[in-house]
Amino acid sequence: MHRRHPEIDPQLLSETDEQRQLRTVLRDLYAEASGVEEVRKHLATPRGYDEALWGRLTGEIGVHGLAIPEEYGGSGFTFAELAVALEESGRALHCAPLLPTVVLAANALLFSGDRTACERYLPRIADGTLTATVAGFGPGGPGGLDESGEPGVTAEQGANGWVLRGQADFVLDGAGADLLLVRAGTPAGPRIFACEPVPDTCRRTPRRVLDETRRQALVEFGGAPATAVGTAEGVEGTVSATLDTGRAALAAEQVGGSGHALDATVAFVAQRHQFGRPIGSFQAVKHRLADVLVALEAARSGSAYATACAAIASPQLPVAACAAAVVCSETFRLATAEYVQLHGGIGFTWEHPAHLYVRRARGAEVLFGTADQHRTRLAGLVGLAGRPAA
Repeated sequence: MHRRHPEIDPQLLSETDEQRQLRTVLRDLYAEASGVEEVRKHLATPRGYDEALWGRLTGEIGVHGLAIPEEYGGSGFTFAELAVALEESGRALHCAPLLPTVVLAANALLFSGDRTACERYLPRIADGTLTATVAGFGPGGPGGLDESGEPGVTAEQGANGWVLRGQADFVLDGAGADLLLVRAGTPAGPRIFACEPVPDTCRRTPRRVLDETRRQALVEFGGAPATAVGTAEGVEGTVSATLDTGRAALAAEQVGGSGHALDATVAFVAQRHQFGRPIGSFQAVKHRLADVLVALEAARSGSAYATACAAIASPQLPVAACAAAVVCSETFRLATAEYVQLHGGIGFTWEHPAHLYVRRARGAEVLFGTADQHRTRLAGLVGLAGRPAA
């Protein structure tokens, strides 16, 4: 059971000067190169994102390597710096695969403790030349388990090593990633495998999803060559830690998206006039925006705590990640709903960006499990599960 009143250095909850500078640089870059029209344009391309901007994030700012140790080609910072980048990407609705590549796959490699795999893949993730994702990391994760609770992918020993068979559905960036880290069943129990997919043995079918800015795919393995990563004993710990880090990362994204929705709505109600005065001056509108602001501040707190726990590898990360997942998902849903409603008629049109944020909010809130699932897990973690109601 986790402590209900954990101790953490309060300074970890505040931004450093370096983090503020990073935020400013990223916001300026996204404003210059990743506006809504650019997002729409690149959604129609084969990879679904601006590959030139992906290269600038790596070459000019080093986003991909922020939380990767220097020994593996990264900058050696912590998850706290990466969370700043994730929040700004969420604010700009950036549609590149930062979450699956830089958060999920990179951390799965690091948590596995497999130096050979880290040396092979992390430098290429850090320099932006390799995109990656995870599959079979459920329940509550993208590309999860089948109905029996077992991995949908199995691994068997072939003539030249391990091969994968089976399928994983709704894998983030599954159709385009250069590397798949797959949790697969073996006769001795689940293992994690690294697979560099080729068409002959790995069929990848894009899924039609609500949030087109975050692509997902059905991945079918038909004897795909793979290499074991880490040890059999460490599989579940690696998967759990990776998903909790993913939840903390997603919470940061949701805070950024919520911030954009609130700022855009405040700006609109200040300039939109009705009955000779800005509609933002009406008390009913003020109350609704105040509710969003209060929710956003709660989400910032939840995200900051989860980020701090991830940055120092705190044992409280599962608790913090679940709490952040709940509060940030609900805040993003509220903020985007008001984004549409308080923009009136134009908020319902395809030409307005509000609907893109609504789709991102709805997709994100179930990406690593629903709010109810997080509450149930949280109750178990803090020792409240099974207690009678007060």
